[in-house]
Amino acid sequence: MKKIMFNDRYGLTQAVIEGRKTMTRRIVRNQEEYYELRWFQPYGTREKALYGYDDLRGGIWEVIWPTYVMHEVVAVAQRYKDLGYSDFALDRDPKDVQHVRGTLKQSAGWNNKLFVRAEACKHRIRITDIRCERLQDISDEDCLKEGIRPSFSESVGIGKYGYIDDRGTGLWFDTPRAAFAELIDKVCRKGTWASNPWTMVYEFELVK
Repeated sequence: MKKIMFNDRYGLTQAVIEGRKTMTRRIVRNQEEYYELRWFQPYGTREKALYGYDDLRGGIWEVIWPTYVMHEVVAVAQRYKDLGYSDFALDRDPKDVQHVRGTLKQSAGWNNKLFVRAEACKHRIRITDIRCERLQDISDEDCLKEGIRPSFSESVGIGKYGYIDDRGTGLWFDTPRAAFAELIDKVCRKGTWASNPWTMVYEFELVK
């Protein structure tokens, strides 16, 4: 089973677990290596896909495969200490369960979810739709699916949209797209929104 990681600093893992985030965009890697990228359905193929045109290798269109596939069940990565494991739970070698490597608290996965085994993660999602689009093509509706939340507070301003960081500080904007543009620059790097890269868009549902 694969894992998928969401940003904790801006509450995105929790938003997935609570069902408030049901979509994620992942920037297509190495897209600068292609002369052109296009989301289309070539003649004789069953479905649309993202193709990159490589003019340095005979002028061919290459399929850029998504990391996840339709209906795949994926583990939501979390740290062992956030998953409710005891300090004294044993860290067993997945290839040899008789081999105890220590306790989970002593393992790298206690504080870093990158090192947590997918099978140990307690929350899972199922991929329900996949497509590709430019980052700035996102709609207001999809921004809300990405975890942007509306404000219902008069002190913040009714009709504002934003997100809350791990310190409980809310950042609010006039539109969902403005909030998402700021969030994606925080999660990825400054300038990501302005560069308008191609993204793989995954829609998903929580597996109960």
